[in-house]
Amino acid sequence: DTIKGDAVAQLNQPSPAMKPEQKVLLAHDETAPPSSVKKRKHTSTGDPQGAFSAWVHWRVFTAIYSQTLLHVLRKPSINIGARCFQGAFEDKSFVSLADLVSENTLRGVKDMGFEHMTEIQHKTIRPLLEGRDVLAAAKTGSGKTLAFLIPCIELIYKLKFMPRNGTGVIILSPTRELAMQTYGVMKELMTHHIHTYGLVMGGSNRSAEAQKLANGVNILVATPGRLLDHLQNTPGFMFKNLQCLIIDEADRILEVGFEEELKQIIKLLPKRRQTMLFSATQTRKVEDLARISLKKEPLYVGVDDNKDTATVEGLEQGYVVCPSEKRFLLLFTFLKKNRKKKLMVFFSSCMSVKFHYELLNYIDLPVMAIHGKQKQTKRTTTFFQFCNADSGILLCTDVAARGLDIPEVDWIVQYDPPDDPKEYIHRVGRTARGIEGRGHALLILRPEELGFLRFLKQAKVPLSEFEFSWSKISDIQSQLEKLIEKNYYLHKSAQEAYKSYVRAYDSHSLKQIYNVETLNLPQVALSFGFKVPPYVDLNVHSSKGAKLQKRGGGGGFGYQKSKNMHKAKIFKHVNKGGKGDRRQFSR
Repeated sequence: DTIKGDAVAQLNQPSPAMKPEQKVLLAHDETAPPSSVKKRKHTSTGDPQGAFSAWVHWRVFTAIYSQTLLHVLRKPSINIGARCFQGAFEDKSFVSLADLVSENTLRGVKDMGFEHMTEIQHKTIRPLLEGRDVLAAAKTGSGKTLAFLIPCIELIYKLKFMPRNGTGVIILSPTRELAMQTYGVMKELMTHHIHTYGLVMGGSNRSAEAQKLANGVNILVATPGRLLDHLQNTPGFMFKNLQCLIIDEADRILEVGFEEELKQIIKLLPKRRQTMLFSATQTRKVEDLARISLKKEPLYVGVDDNKDTATVEGLEQGYVVCPSEKRFLLLFTFLKKNRKKKLMVFFSSCMSVKFHYELLNYIDLPVMAIHGKQKQTKRTTTFFQFCNADSGILLCTDVAARGLDIPEVDWIVQYDPPDDPKEYIHRVGRTARGIEGRGHALLILRPEELGFLRFLKQAKVPLSEFEFSWSKISDIQSQLEKLIEKNYYLHKSAQEAYKSYVRAYDSHSLKQIYNVETLNLPQVALSFGFKVPPYVDLNVHSSKGAKLQKRGGGGGFGYQKSKNMHKAKIFKHVNKGGKGDRRQFSR
C-alpha cells in the first residue's frame, strides 16, 4: 500500500517546466508521442490550428492512459508479476498484531520461535479477536492450534479473569494425545500470563481434576467424554461464566462417536458465548454441528478451497502394489533400510500393532507403539519419547492420526489401507508440517484395492507408483514361520492380530474396494507367519455354491450361509459390540 501510494503521488507531482496547474500524468517524455497517435500534417509555413489540434489529441490520449494506469494501481485484485499488490505487501508478521494482542502473548509467540503467521492464522486471528464465530477448514499442519489459542488467551486477558471467575474458555480435542499437545502449546504461550489453565481427559485421576476445577481453571483443555462427566457430576466446576467454546478437529470428534456427548455439552453450556470450529475436512456432520453450536452468521474460513491438492506441497506421496503374502516382508525390508530415520506405520487394529511391536523388537528391529488398548501413562510416555527422538519407528492405530504435531517425521507408511480419503489425508498429515515442511508417504495396497486410487484422485490427492526391486526384498518367510510356530507368546499374539485384521477389513465402509470376500486367507495368514490359517471367527468363505449374506443387525460381522445351511454353526459369530478386537478410539 505504501509503495502504491508513493507511485500515485509521484505520478501526480507537477513538472517544474510546466505551470503549477498542469500535472505530469505519465513518467515519460510527452514530446515523443507514441506512433499510434497520428499527428496532423501542416505546412512548413506554420499551421497554428493544426499544431494546437495535435497537442489536444496528445493530451487527451495521455489523460486516458494515466487514468487507466491509476485504476490498475488502485485495484487490489489485478495480478502484476503473478502477485497482487494487496497480497504482495500485506504484513503477516505477528508483530503486526501489536495493536490487538497483548505484549505478554506476543512475547510467548516470540519465545516459541514464530515470526510470521500461516494463512489460516492470518485469516482467522483478527476476526476471532473481534468476537466473531468462526468455522475454519485447513490442511493438517497449517497452524490451526495457534490460530485459536491466541484469541482465546487474549479474551481471558482482556476480561481480567481470575480463578474465582471459574472457566472462561473450553477447548475440546478428539484424543488424549491431541489434548496433551494443545495443553503443551498453551503452556508455552501462557508463560508471561497469570491466568490459570488445565487439562481433563479420560485415563487421568478424576478426583484430582475435580479439585483443580473447584479451585478455578480459566482455560480448560478437555476430551468430550471426561468434560461431560465433570459438567454433570462435579459440583465445584464453575462454567456459568464461559465466554468461548473451541472444538478442535471437529470432524474427527464426530467420527469417533462423540456426537451425542457434543450435543449434551452444547446444551449444558451458556448460550451467550463465542464458538470456534476448526477442522481439516468439511463434512455434513460438521455442518450440522455448526448449525447447533454457532451463531446465525458465522465466518467461514477455508484456506484450501481453491488449491489443486488436498495435501501440503512438501509431501511426496506414492503407493506400492503388494500381494498379501509379501506384505510383512516388504514392511520389514523398508523399516530396516530406513531405521535411522523417523517413521510412523499405521495399522487397522490394536492387536495388529501389538503383534508387530512384539515381533519386530524380538528380531532386533527396535520400534515403539501407541494404540487404544494401552494405559494412558504408557501412551503418554511413548508419545513424548517419539516426539523427542531424532530417529525411530512408531507403530500406531488411527488414535495418532489426528492433529498431533510430531517433529520431523520422514515417512508415513500405511501398512493397512485407510477407510476413506479423509482418513488418508489425516494420516499423512503427520509429516511435512509447517510452512516449509518436507516428508514422504507410502501406501501399501493389494492388487484388489487399486480402485481406492480413484477415490484419492477425486479428493485431490496426488499419488505416483513407487517401484520396488522385489529381488532385494528380504526373504525371511521360513524363519518367520518357525518363530511363530515355536514361540508360544508370539504365536498367540499373531493369532489375535490375524483375526483382528480380517474383522477390521470387514468393517471398511468402502465395500466395493475392500471386499472381505476377495481376501485369500492362506496368503493373508502367511504375512502373520502361519503356514495354515488359524481358526477364524468370521465366516468369510463359504463352501461351493453357497452365497454369503449379512446377518440382520450384525453390523458387518457374522456372515451366514444361505439355503438351509445357516443352522450349521461352523463358525462362531462375533458381535461388534462385544469384546472382539476392532479399530477403536479411546475417549
